[in-house]
Amino acid sequence: MVAPGTAAQTGSLATGTRTAAGRKPAACLVPGAREPLERIWRPDMTAAIAFARHRSGDIAFAVRTRRRFFGYRADHVEESASVVKAMLMVAYMHRPSVARRRLNGYDRSLLIPMITHSDNNAASIVDGIVGNGGLEALARRVGMTHFQAVAQPWGATQITARDQTRFFLHIDRLLPRRHRAFAMFLLASITSSQRWGIGQVARRGWHLYFKGGWGYGTGLLDHQVVLLTRGCARVSVAVLTMYDGSHSYGKATLRAIFARLLHGFPTGAPRVSGRAGRSLQRRGEGWRHNRRGHGRDHPAGTIDFATGPGGQQARRAVLTLSAPGDPCDANCNAGAVPLARDHGEP
Repeated sequence: MVAPGTAAQTGSLATGTRTAAGRKPAACLVPGAREPLERIWRPDMTAAIAFARHRSGDIAFAVRTRRRFFGYRADHVEESASVVKAMLMVAYMHRPSVARRRLNGYDRSLLIPMITHSDNNAASIVDGIVGNGGLEALARRVGMTHFQAVAQPWGATQITARDQTRFFLHIDRLLPRRHRAFAMFLLASITSSQRWGIGQVARRGWHLYFKGGWGYGTGLLDHQVVLLTRGCARVSVAVLTMYDGSHSYGKATLRAIFARLLHGFPTGAPRVSGRAGRSLQRRGEGWRHNRRGHGRDHPAGTIDFATGPGGQQARRAVLTLSAPGDPCDANCNAGAVPLARDHGEP
């Protein structure tokens, strides 16, 4: 049964809430579309459910925006496998001994391979440091209702699609500010050999941060949880599958369900030309540059802008997804991941 759409619990960003100053927050308009995401798109749950019901395996999925939630067996509990590594990273970075200092070489030697290459040895070390208590504390912060940490093996931790979309929708805000850019960069830099499923169907103009989990290629399970952002607009999606029969079959299931859920996703790019392009270039100074190449999305907001005078320069800069005068301009930064040098890791 499909869960009815409900308001996402996002503090001052939830529907009908007001800021501390008493003003209702500005509506989030998707750059390029200039409409709220919920007005121009909703996941094709009918097609995704019809497909899932004709596939082998134990399948559950959920989609969450700032204001709406959609789910199919969203509270069905499955083992996490490597999906829990995103939670391990956030819990590790939030430890008092880590949150208030720069990451050192030891921290990086654990976090980089654990996320970008899904290294199990690094995850086991981090899990030993964080412990069940650290994961359970993070689950309470997020508002998860079915999460249960398992120490040995950590891959047997219990998760649901509903809880994971709640976690990923604002995962950047759960991170200490000084480590936020680095952590999001890792989630955007999954190695190309593991970019199946959502990595094959991600929509142009949206930034992709995700973590997958699988059963050592046995087909026991194949999961992916993703955050897609474009300016202030964001969507989290979790697709969980178990008992697929084979890893290739599970990957095909993931790709097909993501493709159906994201059908009709807005992809129009904002146009940048002339003075706007030069303004964006100035705003991009001092920020990190995009690492272009296969599977190298960047967490700060670069998109394929339409070209024009100054457009080439603007396209190379790391920017938020709005141009001066765009209706989203005043509110886009609330959803962007800051990569200014004084916030991110070098």
